[in-house]
Amino acid sequence: MPTLSHDPEWPRAGAWPALDELTAAASVDLLLLGVPAWRTSLSPTNAHATPTAIREALRRYSPALMPDRTSGDAGGLGIRDLVDLVIADAGDIHEPDGAEGEGRTRAAMATLLERSHAVMALGGDNSVTVATALGAWGDGLGTAGLVTIDAHHDLRDGVSNGSPVRRLIEAGLDPARIVQVGIADFANSAAYARRAADLGITVIHRDELHRRSPADVMAEALAVAGAAGGPVHLDVDVDVCDRSVAPACPASVPGGLAAWELRALVRAAASDLRVRSADLVEIDATTDAADQRTVRLAALCVLEFAAGLAARPAPDGGRLGA
Repeated sequence: MPTLSHDPEWPRAGAWPALDELTAAASVDLLLLGVPAWRTSLSPTNAHATPTAIREALRRYSPALMPDRTSGDAGGLGIRDLVDLVIADAGDIHEPDGAEGEGRTRAAMATLLERSHAVMALGGDNSVTVATALGAWGDGLGTAGLVTIDAHHDLRDGVSNGSPVRRLIEAGLDPARIVQVGIADFANSAAYARRAADLGITVIHRDELHRRSPADVMAEALAVAGAAGGPVHLDVDVDVCDRSVAPACPASVPGGLAAWELRALVRAAASDLRVRSADLVEIDATTDAADQRTVRLAALCVLEFAAGLAARPAPDGGRLGA
């Protein structure tokens, strides 16, 4: 990355401490965890290089949220700064692929959620959804829910980045509490689409998003996924986006979501107290465009997730980080 300018009045996002730099008693709002899985991907990928690339891209952005005049805040009093949140980086899982790697990931997620309000895993390919979700849910699997933002059903047989949803169902997740947002034509087989329907998974087709606001779509998704009152995991597969904004996603296609739609969906999800875990996956940073547009979008999704957290109610009746 080229040298970035320095301005004391323009702090940069991403300059967050490592978790081991904080005291054991420190209250953490958001923890980042790199899960650089890649070995079972159906498409050749170097997705294991992506967590580091996302961390570097975060430095391009500020942590400031601008006021919105439509909210009645024309005077600018709604300017907020994510530096009010406590965000830390828990590093990367060593060799997260395979049974032992997934075990390490599950254990890390469970431990990190004891220290924080939420954990966002930076993938890696979509196979990381299994271990990150199961680790986050722990004993709550019986009431847990899953929301995927993805062009694909991920119900394939076998163990790969195309099978995490099927594997979670086999682990005990009730498919009636799975919502898949952004499922696209020509990106799935008829057999797997029928499998989703037979299982009772709620599918919100890509075309439906043209007619609805992202906040409305996510509210419906969370109502279904959180119907049993348990924890909800958010799977953010960036290949749901249009290939023009996500060229580093091997499976992205022309006609996918716009960047703003993905960002809005992520923020809306993170504002809900039931969403305590998320993964951000399916980017191969080594194949990105010269301007790093895909990795930059991923970094903005991290910030959108943090912005959603900042909008949550705090135990004292205020907002987190307020």
